[in-house]
Amino acid sequence: MSRFHIGLIINPLAGLGGPAGLKGSDGVAEQALALGSEPKAALRTRTALDCLAELKDRVEFVTFPGSMGADLLGDMGFAHRVIGAIAQQTTAADTRNAVELLQDAGVALILFAGGDGTARDICAAVREGQPVLGIPAGVKIQSGVYAISPRAAGELTARLITGGLVRLASGEVRDIDESALREGRVTARWYGELSVPEEGGYVQQVKQGGVESEELVLGDLADWLQDSWEDDVRYVFGPGSTLHGLARNLGLETTLLGVDVIENGQLLASDVTEAQLYALVADHPARLLVTAIGGQGHIIGRGNQQISPRVLRAIGLEHLRVVATKRKLGTLQGRPLLVDSGDIALDDAFPDAVRVWAGYKEELLYPLSR
Repeated sequence: MSRFHIGLIINPLAGLGGPAGLKGSDGVAEQALALGSEPKAALRTRTALDCLAELKDRVEFVTFPGSMGADLLGDMGFAHRVIGAIAQQTTAADTRNAVELLQDAGVALILFAGGDGTARDICAAVREGQPVLGIPAGVKIQSGVYAISPRAAGELTARLITGGLVRLASGEVRDIDESALREGRVTARWYGELSVPEEGGYVQQVKQGGVESEELVLGDLADWLQDSWEDDVRYVFGPGSTLHGLARNLGLETTLLGVDVIENGQLLASDVTEAQLYALVADHPARLLVTAIGGQGHIIGRGNQQISPRVLRAIGLEHLRVVATKRKLGTLQGRPLLVDSGDIALDDAFPDAVRVWAGYKEELLYPLSR
């Protein structure tokens, strides 16, 4: 099994201002150190990573030199790759640069330790849809992008690595004006939102006994898709009963075992060949919906060879979404989703975790292997 790649950013200055009574750490780190404050961010991160100790053979971190991550990971014995460079005392620019480089490296999740100032820096550089999760280590934690504790951050990350259901939610980034706070005024500001994992469960559309209703979920998914159709974009529906049922809820009669193309809410082409599909998406905006083979987990390369490597490249992996109910994911018993396109370089380009549409405006983040 390939390793799960996680980005790690530690703001070593986070939380320094708290013990010194400075109401925060922004711009006062040197003063806090002079007053005897000791860095705690690495210790808080260690608590989170302790939860991954038994998964060391399944995870590889991508991080930054020294106190931004490499020192701690080396000390704890985690496999890691060091990228970038930092100054002797880290800055907000270092954090923003780290986010850019980690995204370029294709990590499935960015773990970061800090406070609201760190969250602001993350928000300023993160791309839409990149999952992130904060390890609380700052003085102020107003933002809804942090786990409730370092241990909770570690447990949630472990759940993702082992194939537990992890939902993606939107978390607000907020920060208090520290200079105003030191003058006795509380002024908070909204800076944006980040995509944050949280524990997924059987929380909606259930029958008695907690058994998920496939029919109701497909109806919900159809409503969501209908609400979010993009004009003049071609939606490729892969084979399988899940997508066939989704289409029927949209009033469309697709083929059960074929690949169909929908545009502007209408069936554009039915049961297409690979050549026909490539001609339809090569020079036209497109989205790809596939499902997983229940109990096995393949999303590419089994029963949908019409979705070839050149088709995948034309559509773009960022435009792929897996559609699967929680019941279907449960049949995998924690095993990852699988791809086998026949093109090793393309398979390696897939992320370590993919977005799964599982209900109305409900996305899960689920691990993927090659």
